Amino acid sequence: MKQTHLFRDNEEEMTQERILDTGELEREKGITISAKNISISYRNTKINIIDTPGHSDFGGEVERTLNMADSCLLLVDAQEGVMPQTKFVLKRALELGLKPVLIINKIDKKLANCKRTLSKVQDLFLELATDTEQLEFPIYYAIAREGKIFKELPEGDLTVANSTQGNILPILDEIVDHMPVPKGDVNGTFQMQITSLEYDTHLGRYLIGKINRGRVSVEDPVVVLKKDDTGKIKKVQGRVKELFTKKGLYWKSINNSIAGDIVAIAGVESTDIGATICSLDNEEILPKIKITPPSVRVRFQANTSPFSGKEGEYVTAKQLAQRLDQERNLNIGLKIENSTENTYYVSGRGELQLSILVEQLKREGYELQLSKPEVILQEVDGVLCEPLEELVILASEEYLSVITQEVSERKGSLKNIETIDGQSTFTYEILTRNLIGLHRVLMNSTKGSALISNYIRDYIPYKKQEELFRKGVIISTETDTSLAYALTSIQERGRLFIKGSTEVYEGMIIGINNHKEDLDVNPCKSRKKTNVRMSHSEVTEINLKATMPLTVEFALAFINDDELIEVTPKSIRLRKKLLTQTQRVWAKRKNLTAYAKEQMSINK
Repeated sequence: MKQTHLFRDNEEEMTQERILDTGELEREKGITISAKNISISYRNTKINIIDTPGHSDFGGEVERTLNMADSCLLLVDAQEGVMPQTKFVLKRALELGLKPVLIINKIDKKLANCKRTLSKVQDLFLELATDTEQLEFPIYYAIAREGKIFKELPEGDLTVANSTQGNILPILDEIVDHMPVPKGDVNGTFQMQITSLEYDTHLGRYLIGKINRGRVSVEDPVVVLKKDDTGKIKKVQGRVKELFTKKGLYWKSINNSIAGDIVAIAGVESTDIGATICSLDNEEILPKIKITPPSVRVRFQANTSPFSGKEGEYVTAKQLAQRLDQERNLNIGLKIENSTENTYYVSGRGELQLSILVEQLKREGYELQLSKPEVILQEVDGVLCEPLEELVILASEEYLSVITQEVSERKGSLKNIETIDGQSTFTYEILTRNLIGLHRVLMNSTKGSALISNYIRDYIPYKKQEELFRKGVIISTETDTSLAYALTSIQERGRLFIKGSTEVYEGMIIGINNHKEDLDVNPCKSRKKTNVRMSHSEVTEINLKATMPLTVEFALAFINDDELIEVTPKSIRLRKKLLTQTQRVWAKRKNLTAYAKEQMSINK
């Protein structure tokens, strides 16, 4: 964008490094969450560019936008090489017949190995190509943060910053000279698939997509076609009030457009991503956008804790339902279903994708509670199956033993290990249910230095297995304000989530026990008042350790079936489903009785 002079020299964007990651969470976490499209002009040619997420949890964003592209740039890290998500997105691109250009990026890394990376990519193309033409692809080398791309690998010490001369133009020349132009019959009747939605306060909802066929003009009558779950086609008629195309970062109003361009249509009421907009003269629906099914789901409910309604703006089940219905229409990567009137199941690719949604709701002022994540089982040829994932970990050789131990405890199967220049690449196969929470554990074990990625490789027959070991929790028996005096002795029994002067309620989880059993404590206990004056040592003996921070990602990976996560705009709390100790004891007895009867029937 900068090198094609999209901005003036005095514009703010000229000083920014991550212009397209506009979301607050995207900037905080350093990842792309939603796909964005822009356009640039080079050699009298308009080039539409779609920036898609790289994390496998947001693969739905890649899948819904691939049908808008005619070619793709495959970025591969010169040190990391081929990662699981590289396989996933390249497979989908080749299936759609997109023409790829390989860019080996970050060649200035100290441990970059371009020759080995190229060899791995060529092996990947041999595995995934759908025809022989796809085995021939242009290769470029890049130092993207310096804005430089090279047709040939430059010589010299590339680790020295700005040691080579170059710019981004070689890849733009490749696109203009050799990449295919958009397909589509300009003279046919208008047809377009909705791949994205945006909202404008003045004009309402924008329906965004690439024109598949024909042309469209302002004031044209159109119809939106969408198949429901029963196969019945739902129709919504409207008229194009405004028409826009991207110029740089922003939408520019136009009067008409033709096949091949990416446009936004205002004035037609629809929230159905994947629906077809077409002319009234030829109502022909396009195939549904193919999205890989989700693998994990979480139950969303309105907050029912004793503190419900104290911190949030939107606290009722109806308000939460309306917000989730809105998300269902806008986010094709998530599957959102009503279970009961007050309960929704939200399914996604992984805990990161689900935690992003929870964090968005939290910042918007919603209160809610979440259950333990469940793996979604699929029926394959009449057999109940669960997802098996390929897990790739890139870390320093010194962490070999700790990585092996952590993954082995979760029943991961080591398939390959390579060690080059002190860096080891581990390839595992692991069940999705055992993968939940592993990312956080490995990042802590490797001091944040590991690179971890995964994708669903296959579905295998489901087998029952023992639950993974988890320490017990420390549970409050009182509803009041916690006191540092009480927490001083409690902290010796485990790690605490709370500090002194924190509001707690009965059944709230305030820490992790050192042992497997749950521990009930009174964090509000005060020192008994006596007539005896305290000594100086008694006054100063209260010394609380640092608390363990609670995040949505940690909570989703930590909780058990009998626990819930309470999320409000100001707090994240863990709690037991049954708040009183008496209720939990009776429930445990009932479960033991039912288990004993089951064992007796098995023995008979």
